[in-house]
Amino acid sequence: MATPQENARLEQIKRTWQQKRQITDRLSKIATKIGVYSGKGGVGKTTVAVNLAVTLAQEGNRVGLLDVDIDCPNVTKVLGITEKPDYVDGKITPSEKWGVKVVSMGFFQENEEEAIIWRGPMIHNAINQFLQMTDWGALDFLVVDLPPGTSDAPLTVMQALTMDGFVVVTTPQNLAAMDAKRSINMIKKLNVDVLGVVENFTGGVFGSGAGQQMASDMGLRFLGQIALRADYRDDSKPTVLTVPEVTQEYEAIWAGTRAQLESLERMPEQAAAEDF
Repeated sequence: MATPQENARLEQIKRTWQQKRQITDRLSKIATKIGVYSGKGGVGKTTVAVNLAVTLAQEGNRVGLLDVDIDCPNVTKVLGITEKPDYVDGKITPSEKWGVKVVSMGFFQENEEEAIIWRGPMIHNAINQFLQMTDWGALDFLVVDLPPGTSDAPLTVMQALTMDGFVVVTTPQNLAAMDAKRSINMIKKLNVDVLGVVENFTGGVFGSGAGQQMASDMGLRFLGQIALRADYRDDSKPTVLTVPEVTQEYEAIWAGTRAQLESLERMPEQAAAEDF
């Protein structure tokens, strides 16, 4: 006869299996999942994730953007979206703007300036609920804006989601590049592919080159630089839609990312299956 501890462990295994099955079902019509990740906050990871998602949508792809930076959800602000997702019968239907479907913790804050002070297990549960409950439908790409760092929150996402690869964002400073190396090593330890490195905030007081050098040192594809521009002060819409030079930067980044996906045979020959 099983002990109470053994029964509890079996129940936990059962719940975990059911949870993973639900997540797999929810994501079954998504062709390619790309994580945007950084070793530290403040390097423009969310800006890169939003503008990359909008770039993909502008090319005619069906795109979703999942913001799982639970502590500091900024995707809604950068995307300029206020309409909340629908929540009916335990299912979240994403909001949509600029051709991108969006789910973010930012939608569920009563006050955007309020701090979300949660311990690891609560963050873990919130991330899994997003993954289990969101009905994305058929997508060509899901861009996932991860929490920065190498602790519990990004680990939860990497273990729960089968990603096709990660784009790592750094800035030109050597310290930022060192932190980016740590995040890349975490990805590699989990046997997931790094699609390449983006250097953000290039030029001006920040200088340039540390991202490209770091990518070279680690044998990774350098996807491109994103210049430091005053244009990003305009938050009426994603900058990729308003500044031709920024559009060109992100088109080049996507071209490199796509080439890497194709080299890894992660790009489907056809778009994701239509909804039944």
